Amino acid sequence: MTKGKILLFDGVCNFCDGTVQFVLKHDKKAVFKFASLQSDAGQQILSHHNLPLSDFDSFVYVDGDKVYLKSTAALHVLKELGGLFRLTFLLIVIPKSIRDYVYSLLAKNRYKWFGKKESCTLPSPEERERFL
Repeated sequence: MTKGKILLFDGVCNFCDGTVQFVLKHDKKAVFKFASLQSDAGQQILSHHNLPLSDFDSFVYVDGDKVYLKSTAALHVLKELGGLFRLTFLLIVIPKSIRDYVYSLLAKNRYKWFGKKESCTLPSPEERERFL
């Protein structure tokens, strides 16, 4: 099983793709690896952590043996990016039920609001090594 900091995302979601592009741009130390939830690598990671294999409404952040979902995943990723993004981790004090309610609203409407692609964006040659 692949170790390290791995982000699993919906590979056909425009918003999710934008999130991956944002992390790639701001991950100055290149600590994150990426895989779509639908990919073989993503499915293996989900299976390894006993997560649903067909629920693509959650952003998943795997950090070694720790797995974060939804808003908690997003906050941990922003914290890891450092700088001013680290301050957003203060939102962790908002009850998870409230944070995940807002997250779920976005996830439920992401295709309607941001669109959907036929397939995943192909990473550039420089980025390719960061994708599983």
